[in-house]
Amino acid sequence: MVHNKKTLSVAIAVYNEEKNLEACLSSVRDVAREIVVVDGGSTDNTVAIAKKFKAKIIQTTNPPIFHINKQKALDACTSDWILQLDADEVVTDELKKEILSTMNDEQSTMNGYFIARKNYFWGHWMQKGGQYPDYVIRLIRRGKGHFPATTVHEQIAVEGPVGHLKNPMDHFSYKTSEDYWRKADAYTTLTAAEMKGNAISKNAWTWFLYNLWKPKITFLSLFIRHKGFMDGWYGFVFALFSAMHFPIAYKKYMKL
Repeated sequence: MVHNKKTLSVAIAVYNEEKNLEACLSSVRDVAREIVVVDGGSTDNTVAIAKKFKAKIIQTTNPPIFHINKQKALDACTSDWILQLDADEVVTDELKKEILSTMNDEQSTMNGYFIARKNYFWGHWMQKGGQYPDYVIRLIRRGKGHFPATTVHEQIAVEGPVGHLKNPMDHFSYKTSEDYWRKADAYTTLTAAEMKGNAISKNAWTWFLYNLWKPKITFLSLFIRHKGFMDGWYGFVFALFSAMHFPIAYKKYMKL
């Protein structure tokens, strides 16, 4: 490991993540001066696992926009730099070395960095289809970034320049079909709520838009434009299921 002069906090928001959290925290325990875990009221062993790693634990509710709790984790960090993670992410040894080196680069003017994710889908590491490299802003100088907390897939907003790290992290997003549909149910519910908040009209045009046009564009974008076909069957299924997000959300919206 590179000698670490600057300090690093790891910030995580969790809810019932006992299956993932230990691997995540194990991957960063040797580089983090502190680990901050915001728990949204877990009913499994999530909090007990966090305590094993001597994490600073903040217990609260579980809001639909989970980035609210991620922001609480950022606010509680006290180190020079913050690495924001999800519980199903694992930081590789190569990435840890790069993070430490980047933090201590006195020539750098960057206030944040994108990190690529390798996404795991039903036993397969996705290579294309918008799933690799899947860049997300995760490393920030403390006080230089925040979550707007308005949508479920937003990035951290960083004040100042943002760079890119070379080494990816492992993201075990969808280990099983149950994992996928559990998350998809939450995401489509949020989209339906956003549609209600925006007072989307319920008519033939919006039915066409959400049941035919958006699914078609999404599938073609992921499977053709982003070369999801190179992942074979997995790329096809991922593109198809991603396209289904819109008709499912629209159906939920019609029931609101």
